[in-house]
Amino acid sequence: MELFLIRHTSVAVPRGTCYGWTDVPVSEHFEEEAAACREQLQGITFDRVYTSPLTRARQLAAFCGYPDAIEEPRMKEMHMGDWEMLRFDDIHDPDLQKYFDHFLDHPTRNGESFRDLYARVTAFIEELRADPATADARVAVFCHGGPIMCALAHAGVVPLQEVYNHIPDYASITRLTL
Repeated sequence: MELFLIRHTSVAVPRGTCYGWTDVPVSEHFEEEAAACREQLQGITFDRVYTSPLTRARQLAAFCGYPDAIEEPRMKEMHMGDWEMLRFDDIHDPDLQKYFDHFLDHPTRNGESFRDLYARVTAFIEELRADPATADARVAVFCHGGPIMCALAHAGVVPLQEVYNHIPDYASITRLTL
């Protein structure tokens, strides 16, 4: 299976904000970033196209010519729980340092750990690999940085504990052969 993971464009929230599951708007640069992404996808045909249900991913999928992409909730960004829409600098929670020190297994308050995100993303990928309709297919997924980092670790491209050193750019395309 060839898996193309396409990260959404930049968003209209202050840098350093935890916006995981929040349905935030895209930035004023959407058209420019989306057009560059669409150009990179030109000439590539997909057997199946999925998208996170969050608007920032669905909007890019539609702009790139896939308004009917299949919504896949497991490809949502990491759930930041009580920290949603707070800037990391403004979080006064004793669990914050525990999260930074042990992000793989320590969840955000009332949210997910990175390993929780990894489990749902890899379950989706393994489902695709096991399905005869997609096992040898070319599949596109419009999603978020966290799920893309999980896929990179699952594919053995980067160690799981080093994923935050490999955050994909907005509107970038990560191609994996699984």
